[in-house]
Amino acid sequence: MIRNQLITAARQFYQLGWMVGTAGNLSGRKDADSFWITASGKSKGRLTELDFVRVNLAGEMIETPVKNNKPSAETSIHTAIYNLFPEAQACYHVHSVEANLVSKFSQGSFLPLPSIEMLKGLGVWEENPKVNMPVFANHLDVPKIAAEITEKFSQSKPQIPALLILNHGVTVWADNCEKAEHYVEICEYLFRYIVTAYQVGLDYKI
Repeated sequence: MIRNQLITAARQFYQLGWMVGTAGNLSGRKDADSFWITASGKSKGRLTELDFVRVNLAGEMIETPVKNNKPSAETSIHTAIYNLFPEAQACYHVHSVEANLVSKFSQGSFLPLPSIEMLKGLGVWEENPKVNMPVFANHLDVPKIAAEITEKFSQSKPQIPALLILNHGVTVWADNCEKAEHYVEICEYLFRYIVTAYQVGLDYKI
């Protein structure tokens, strides 16, 4: 069931150009102690139930439908999210052009988001809210990214269930797969808003 939901979301994101080639990774909890995640090097537009591995919360592979499957290179980030947020049932990471562009506008460790109604979709129900998306450096050594996420979020929880990796992409998490898919869509809408505002010269302070 979980893998079918991940397959459906991956195809949608692939068609939107957010998971081109073999980019991106999606995961969903199987139980309290493990999750299914897309195997490394798989086209997200043609996934089947065989294109996943099951990993425990220590990041160790414990099941694979196909012998040669390997966990996504970014499994450590998913593991960090599930350990930090026990309520999370799904974690989605996509690579879009807009996500890469807006990371250039970040202010150190955060990206200010536009104060528009779409923020409600990320759980922000305030008038003229000031919301920042956490931003992390993009290290070739992915466990280093995961360690920095763990350190930061252990000290201070984010305002929204999303984070941005510089020149890389957005990661979201939610208590079900459908909600995680919506969070990705909302984040990408916000990124397009920022890029478009910059292009047309609106007085949008980044």
